[in-house]
Amino acid sequence: MPRSLGAVGAQSRKGAKMLNAVLVAVLVMLGLSLLRVHVVLSLLVSALLGGLLSGLGLPRTLEVFQEGLAGGAEIALSYALLGAFAVAIIESGVPRQLSAWLTGRLAATQGGTGAARLKWGLLLGLLSMSVMSQNLIPIHIAFIPMLIPPLLAVFNRLELDRRLLACVMTFGLVTTYMLLPYGFGEIFLGQILLGNIQKAGMDVSGVNVMQAMAIPALGMVAGLLLALFSYRRPRRYQDLSAVGAAEPDAVPAPSPFRTAVTLSAVVAAFAVQLLTDSLMIGALAGFAVFLATGILRLRDADGVFNRGIGLMAMIGFIMITAQGFAAVMQATGQIEPLVQATSDLFAGSRPLAALAMLLVGLLVTMGIGSSFSTLPIITAIYVPLCMGLGFSPLATVAIIGTAGALGDAGSPASDSTLGPTAGLNVDGQHDHIRDTVIPTFLHYNLPLLLAGWVAALVL
Repeated sequence: MPRSLGAVGAQSRKGAKMLNAVLVAVLVMLGLSLLRVHVVLSLLVSALLGGLLSGLGLPRTLEVFQEGLAGGAEIALSYALLGAFAVAIIESGVPRQLSAWLTGRLAATQGGTGAARLKWGLLLGLLSMSVMSQNLIPIHIAFIPMLIPPLLAVFNRLELDRRLLACVMTFGLVTTYMLLPYGFGEIFLGQILLGNIQKAGMDVSGVNVMQAMAIPALGMVAGLLLALFSYRRPRRYQDLSAVGAAEPDAVPAPSPFRTAVTLSAVVAAFAVQLLTDSLMIGALAGFAVFLATGILRLRDADGVFNRGIGLMAMIGFIMITAQGFAAVMQATGQIEPLVQATSDLFAGSRPLAALAMLLVGLLVTMGIGSSFSTLPIITAIYVPLCMGLGFSPLATVAIIGTAGALGDAGSPASDSTLGPTAGLNVDGQHDHIRDTVIPTFLHYNLPLLLAGWVAALVL
């Protein structure tokens, strides 16, 4: 009997080791989020579970998690300052002027044709702004809290489904950096993707990265077209004030001077960000312009700053917690075994191995929340696998680039989903998980997975 019990215990321990901590942690995090557990709590619980399953122990897991939190502090502070800058812009009255002009255009339209033109014009403008925020004016999600809240009333009048708006913004935020090697795209494609592949031992000096990522990008385009069809029906929202926003009567009427100062503040914020490569310093510079010109009085600055922090508080806390979660996942040492075990299942089959690598990339990015952070983790593992299976350098770039980008759209902890939610939920009518995460996951990750798999086989 003792020997039998010992054998059972050994078998149980062997079975426990077969449970990959990263896989379990990510699935638990996604499951809790779908059950409407707050993303911060979902990340925290899943990180602790992953650390314990990997054998780190509770003290070491907490230590690694807390060390990871420090990595998100600068991001959170940047978003807090960005929120303050956005509220200062709203207080200037210029966004209200833009909203009133668009509302007037909507009221002046006759029949459904004029409203339809305005609707498609807004969608195209939002898409263009999202694309330009990655390369032409590389401010990433900074435009969202400035532009979206004042336009919610117009979107409501047009009965635009906010899930569609989230999909449009996420498309621009993700597709641009994964295809165009400019701005954030240069960092993702040039410095991180090609740079890490080169370090891993594959010569990619002659690879055209846009050619490698063109087919995956077409998958994103297909997802956007599908979203336009899925959310084409009108959806009604109540006209509610933004949480923490000033009353409309308290916002001063716009004037040419206020408009000029607002434009100057925006230009200053963009210029300083480009010069310093710091969103935090850029937002601070823009905020300082409002103070220096008297548009924002010093005695009101504290209240505006507090409202700005409130506007971006959720995204800041999630980004901080996501950094802790990512640190624990890397400390488990089980990302590489997950990749290796998955690939071993399909040894010798290039189509199945490519699919496995893409699925693992999706899983890792969904948990970490950043494709930029995923690439360095998976590249050192994927390059030898691709070389051993006979994939060309072009196909290898497509596989690894797609595996990194997968999960950015649809991750509860990604700024590509948190940004749209921060703008669309200022009046409390847009749920992060059900209205941003799930729609972007379904419409982008599935077509991107298929397109990346095709690219791996034809390049």
